Amino acid sequence: MIEALKDDKIINELGGRFKFTALVQHRVRELMEDARPLVERNGRSNFEVAVQEIVEGKITLELPDDEDASDA
Repeated sequence: MIEALKDDKIINELGGRFKFTALVQHRVRELMEDARPLVERNGRSNFEVAVQEIVEGKITLELPDDEDASDA
């Protein structure tokens, strides 16, 4: 599973390492708060589950529209 991170394809699809890390961090926090995993846990840590969900495309990063961002 972590082997998938050796190829930068997933990271580049999300827009870089910072966005990938932010997505993993957000999902790990959700899992720690008892969110239901979208993949089989199979004894894996929350981090491993979050990365697997990203690799499988089950969660993605959604950015606000340009109009919403300019209002802030």
